[in-house]
Amino acid sequence: MSSYDLEEQEQLESLKAWWKDNANLILTVLTVALAALAAWNAWNWYRDHQSLQAASLYEVLEKAARANDAKAAREVAESIIEQYPRSSYGPLAALVAAKMNYQAGDAKTAAAQLQWVIEHASSDEVRAIARMRLANVQVDQGQADEALKTLSVAPPPGFQSLYESLRGDIYLVQNKRTEARAAYRAALDKADKKDLAMRQQLQLKLDALGEG
Repeated sequence: MSSYDLEEQEQLESLKAWWKDNANLILTVLTVALAALAAWNAWNWYRDHQSLQAASLYEVLEKAARANDAKAAREVAESIIEQYPRSSYGPLAALVAAKMNYQAGDAKTAAAQLQWVIEHASSDEVRAIARMRLANVQVDQGQADEALKTLSVAPPPGFQSLYESLRGDIYLVQNKRTEARAAYRAALDKADKKDLAMRQQLQLKLDALGEG
């Protein structure tokens, strides 16, 4: 037998011995890795399936809302919230449901749904919209101080002027003209230069209050 064959035989024997010592560990690691991959794929399928189902229901909700079918809209919205609360459509459905319930005179349910959006929405913008709507509901219910607390969280970019303007409205309801004037000025300072309608509205509010 040549030295080359002997060396090859020794390597083969060494490999066999190594495999004997490590086979169980390797198979365990492979099994765990395959199981994790299968679980990940299953989760992705489930998430995508859930999202598609929620999207289909949300289309039904939009149609009901456009048709002013409040009863159907509330029922579909509640189904989305209950069945797909973790999807992006859950908070959007809750916003629609809150609007419908408020228009139907159920401010308590509307407020609860808006609070749910604030606590569960993943989008900063959606949470900001919910906070503004909740503040409006609270003001209409005579809870001006609660409304100001609702707006006490720093808003995301693009909402600063809207928050300040709403704060000004709330202060005006409380007959706090100085605070209202300061809020409107802050809103005007933060308003988009290109949003002429918003800026004009804020200026009119300041003019109505006069110089402080």
